[in-house]
Amino acid sequence: MNPRNGSLRRTATRSSRSFKDRHEAGRALAQQLTAYRGNDNVLVLGLARGGLPVAWEIASALPAELDVFLVRKLGVPRWSELAMGALASGGGVVMNDNVVSSLHITDEQVREVIDSETAELARREHAYRGDRPIADPHGKTVILVDDGIATGASMLAAVRAIRAAGPQSIVVAVPVGPRSVCRELARVADNVVCTTMPTGFEAVGQVYGDFHQVSDHEVRQLLTTPTR
Repeated sequence: MNPRNGSLRRTATRSSRSFKDRHEAGRALAQQLTAYRGNDNVLVLGLARGGLPVAWEIASALPAELDVFLVRKLGVPRWSELAMGALASGGGVVMNDNVVSSLHITDEQVREVIDSETAELARREHAYRGDRPIADPHGKTVILVDDGIATGASMLAAVRAIRAAGPQSIVVAVPVGPRSVCRELARVADNVVCTTMPTGFEAVGQVYGDFHQVSDHEVRQLLTTPTR
């Protein structure tokens, strides 16, 4: 990671808290992002699919433009559950070189997986927003939102992809994540806001009462529901 000396902020008074669902988590995050309220230059991007309900609440509270941003896991050939990297909207790729080298994965195998996931990413983007292009982040304050982070690989891929588009600044906003990963993201983002960083973090879902898998239909519905 290239250090940018971004800031890491947690305003929750407890080291751990829980949320009824993603919408409640989004409202809690929005209270920590009031500095961006009323700024017409803000773009909120929710990572699909779980980040959309959280992002919608933030975009509604500010209010701000909302769009979806996709990140696809690059699975190891014949062992897809294990990630060797991530691919983001706009073509941003982050690879785990340790996994690639230790499993002797060839450049050709990596390219085949990237090509396959690129096609799937394009299919999903069209399913979510049709022929409408992704909102342009150039010159804007981009708030990247997910329902939480574990390893940070998906969010890192998203930050790198957005950075290449020339935003004014990038804010990573998540309800939950391990402190170590949030600190690492603060090296590449301009600001990181994490509502709760539990001691003994195990999984994102541990802080949610309702952590159902967000459907494609929910994503489309949220994208067509006005935020301002």
